[in-house]
Amino acid sequence: MSYTPGIMKEHHKYYESARNDGVLKRLGWTVHPELVLIAALAIFKLLIHLFTNTNYELHRDAYLYLALGEHPDFGYFSAPPFIALIAKTARFLLGDSVFAIRFFPALAGAISVVLVAYIVKEMGGKRWAIVIAGLSFILSPAFLRSNSLFQPVTFNQFFWLLSAYLIVRMINRQNPRYWLYLGLAWGLAFLNKYSIVFFAFSFLIGLLLVKERKLLASKYVFFGGIAGLLIILPNLFWQYQHAWPVFQHMAELYRNQFAHVTASEFLISQILMNSHALLIWTAGLIYVLFFAKGKPFRVFGWTFLLLIFLLVILRGKPYYTLGIYPVLFAAGGVLMEQLFSQRLRIVKPVIVAVMTISALFILPYSLPIFSPAEMVDYGRATKDYGFEGALRWEDGQIHELPQDYADMIGWQELGNLVIAAYQGLGESEKKNCTIYAENYGQAGAIMYYGKKAGLPEPISFSDNFLYWAPDSLNPTVFIYVNDNLGEDIQFLFGKIAEVGRVNNPYFRENGVRVYLCRDPHPEFNSFYRQRVQQLRNSF
Repeated sequence: MSYTPGIMKEHHKYYESARNDGVLKRLGWTVHPELVLIAALAIFKLLIHLFTNTNYELHRDAYLYLALGEHPDFGYFSAPPFIALIAKTARFLLGDSVFAIRFFPALAGAISVVLVAYIVKEMGGKRWAIVIAGLSFILSPAFLRSNSLFQPVTFNQFFWLLSAYLIVRMINRQNPRYWLYLGLAWGLAFLNKYSIVFFAFSFLIGLLLVKERKLLASKYVFFGGIAGLLIILPNLFWQYQHAWPVFQHMAELYRNQFAHVTASEFLISQILMNSHALLIWTAGLIYVLFFAKGKPFRVFGWTFLLLIFLLVILRGKPYYTLGIYPVLFAAGGVLMEQLFSQRLRIVKPVIVAVMTISALFILPYSLPIFSPAEMVDYGRATKDYGFEGALRWEDGQIHELPQDYADMIGWQELGNLVIAAYQGLGESEKKNCTIYAENYGQAGAIMYYGKKAGLPEPISFSDNFLYWAPDSLNPTVFIYVNDNLGEDIQFLFGKIAEVGRVNNPYFRENGVRVYLCRDPHPEFNSFYRQRVQQLRNSF
């Protein structure tokens, strides 16, 4: 709740005048009902995540990003540096718990609710429009999922929404100074996830198609561009120094993930990701494209259509478009309020009720509220009713659990196995022990759970761990983590014993094993050095 002394003047032509309330009136204070409503919606969104964000372990990608935070740099193999900064900040301020790590994504979601509400107000909407748009965002299965994960995607969506808010204000005020703020926002967004380029490109092309293109004829476009460029320059220089690994990473995504994305699947996913609010965001799209009152914001309609076209052509993942939907929620809420302000007023609460009820059926796919076994049962019961896509993994196959859930199970068990193997060594062996993990999820989890147990930092040739791997290696004991023993390991060590394996049918890497390797071959170090050099030279 927000209070301000005296009688508030109208801040903007779309804002409602505040009304006095009880004791506050006698004190000479003014309460803003809309601010109370916005605060309530934002707190509701935050509480949803705070009460559910420890039900599962961290996601495999989160362990990588926490590892990045332990190695501050201007860039990394598969991500810009912003997520590493958030990881370092979260651990410094709040600690190492799952709750602490997932707090900032939850907070980003709550602030996003506020931005949606203020876009509604900028578009002329009032309380019912705020409720409809705010709940469209809060109940969205896609945003519930992303705001539950410690990944760049949640902050990427936030920056897209912040950009939309700045654009709306720039249009309403016809003030080109907002280009400077927009340049700063896009610069920070670029340091979080490079896909902001898709939004910026689609918006700028869309702006050329509407009369607001006159805003481009300003020196602040140049100033904003320079501000954004200065922010991203350190990362661009890092990419240059490391032979542009972002392009190799994108090539890997195209081979292993994008190849499974079809145009039809992409378009169907646009409907399913926010199916509870299909009426609202489609109404918002129609409003900005065809209604006279929505005409000032027509650029968002073109931005949406251009984004869809661009990502279909590039075979991007369906969720890459998510950042544009909140502004359509806002526009849709405004239209619903306008259409039913005088007649059929009952339609507005009915819309809210229908959205809420439909979201409840999707909720288990959005938030980890069920145990893995319960979620498997729920998936089997619902997949034939339009939920099959939620069980499709990046390999294009249907599985029993959503992929994100399978990626949030089993890591602590793996970490404990490695800790036990290390702690079983003698003190002299511990001093010259190397831990190797086959992929970044394994390496990151071992690093996370092993830190308090005093384990050495694991090495891996996966993702950014390759950059951190030592140039040479002469261990007496080698803890090897993989799903099987390769020929190289069998050749390089005289004594190998399996000391544990993960046994969890819901874990995406179920069966991964921990080996204790001793008696290294004399050629181990030369083999290792050649292997590291070969992999680094491939960049």
